[in-house]
Amino acid sequence: MSNDITDYRDIFLNDRPMMDTRAPVEFIKGAFPGVINLPLMTDSERQRVGTCYKQQGQQAAIVLGHQLVSGEIKAERIRAWAEFAKTHPDGVLYCFRGGLRSQIVQQWLKDEAGIDYPRVGGGYKAMRTFLLDTVEQAVAQCDLVLLGGMTGTGKTEALGQLSNSLDLEGYANHRGSSFGKRATGQPSNIDFENRLAVDVLKKRASGIEQFVLEDESRAVGSCALPLPLYQRMQQVPMVWLEDSLEHRVERILQDYVIDLCAEFVAVHGDEGFSLFSERLLASLDNIHKRLGGDRHRRLMNILETALAEQANSGAVDLHRGWIEGLLREYYDPMYVFQREKKGLRIEFSGEQAAVLEYLRERVPRGG
Repeated sequence: MSNDITDYRDIFLNDRPMMDTRAPVEFIKGAFPGVINLPLMTDSERQRVGTCYKQQGQQAAIVLGHQLVSGEIKAERIRAWAEFAKTHPDGVLYCFRGGLRSQIVQQWLKDEAGIDYPRVGGGYKAMRTFLLDTVEQAVAQCDLVLLGGMTGTGKTEALGQLSNSLDLEGYANHRGSSFGKRATGQPSNIDFENRLAVDVLKKRASGIEQFVLEDESRAVGSCALPLPLYQRMQQVPMVWLEDSLEHRVERILQDYVIDLCAEFVAVHGDEGFSLFSERLLASLDNIHKRLGGDRHRRLMNILETALAEQANSGAVDLHRGWIEGLLREYYDPMYVFQREKKGLRIEFSGEQAAVLEYLRERVPRGG
């Protein structure tokens, strides 16, 4: 009896540990949250087998594969798979399409280590399709509402307090603006989509049918939103979050200066501060054209002085100068325009406590 599993919903809902037997080059392009890559073949081995398959057919390719992965190399890989299987008795293994590679790994585990380990029928491709369908179905079936507001009003903070939010910036590991890059980099687009889908799946399984999302552009940094979701976001109702300029400056100072600097130091050690400084300067340079030369130079001078003072004494007070300038002269006029354009879709506006209360009590349209 084949030990195949095709209940993809169960795999993701229960966070079943997964062993990905694809080559590293395939794994890097995209995988599922928390998955471990323990390949049958390295990239170069896979390439050689692939070339052989094209030139001499499947049988010759299988023979070559067995030659390349034999002896101590084979024993070492089986040890790693057996270790994973023993540590995660409730786990599964898969390859790209649930074909030869995962069959071989499953067979060797059984023959050499005495472990009968389940394999995902349809493999990575089938699970990926399942997740894409999960998002499409949610977009079509669920009630969505967008949270908008000026830069620094704490939209992410508000989303974090709602059990039915989808934190797109969280999945993308990016704060969404031209200053939004983090010290830890972004996932691949496939990884981003998979994180979103797994969260949607779990929340719907818990009975949630209304989702609150931040009003985002099509891309969050380098991660693009699934098109059906983005298109639906252009039509759904909005709630507008308000806060004073003073509070917004303090929040941005905390997020983009204090916290981001600490993040860079945690990741890069001694080099952290200079890399953090380069990142802020580059972020301001990225909007050079839209700011115009004079304004860019003025804000750049304030930022450079603030960074020098921070490097010297640790004080961050001077950063408020460029933050306030950027809000007043750049971000706010853009958001005022956005708000006017989307005005008819805004069904409520207020400060954080009022907005959270409204969203928690909001009755879905048609509900």
